[in-house]
Amino acid sequence: MKKIDVIYEDEDVIVFNKPAGLAIHGDDFSSEETLVDYLLENYPDIKGIGEDYLSPKGKVFPRPGIVHRLDKETTGLLICVKNQKSFLYLKKQFKNHLIKKEYRLLVYGHLKKERGEISLPIGRSRKDPRKRLVGSRASGKLRPAITIYNTLEKFTGYSYLSAWPKTGRTHQLRVHFSYLGHPVVGDRLYAGSREYPKELKHQALHAYSLEFKALSGKIISLKADLPADFKVVLENLKKMC
Repeated sequence: MKKIDVIYEDEDVIVFNKPAGLAIHGDDFSSEETLVDYLLENYPDIKGIGEDYLSPKGKVFPRPGIVHRLDKETTGLLICVKNQKSFLYLKKQFKNHLIKKEYRLLVYGHLKKERGEISLPIGRSRKDPRKRLVGSRASGKLRPAITIYNTLEKFTGYSYLSAWPKTGRTHQLRVHFSYLGHPVVGDRLYAGSREYPKELKHQALHAYSLEFKALSGKIISLKADLPADFKVVLENLKKMC
């Protein structure tokens, strides 16, 4: 598998700049190589660290070193752990919403409010097991989901945003902005067949910055630059304004 850029590494954690098209772990829908495969190949000592994933179909997939996840087509910062103590320590931080995460995204259209808070519970889709939905359209247990956002720039037909998820629900940003009528550009699951700039090779959602406390007590603050194709799209949109 192609080498993945490491943004930060110490004896307890590795922080990758995840490329688009790479799933974190196996699931019921694909047999492609995953980040877990990469970790086991390059960091074999992590085998058995963390927790397995039980799929909706009842299949168990190993997740050694995985403490949180990014969607397959989302790029950017992802923390992986090297030992069980670090796994439990960071898992607690994620559970208590102590880890600060900022995303950068391009959405269709212009939001009514340039900045604000989206507080909409999320559940599973009744029709498509891959999807998540808001409110009464969802099935099963609804989980609270809160997103803070700010508009950085407006273009013709698009908006470039910063977003801070205060909860960590599956597809949270994608679902929230789609519900508002402004899905992430290039998101084939939630934006349907909407056209997007030909230069964009994946959905325009990037985990831009991350801040967490290491086992040593040190605060680690990191940033990952936008992918090249995302940058090109923004530059071209600016030229058109």
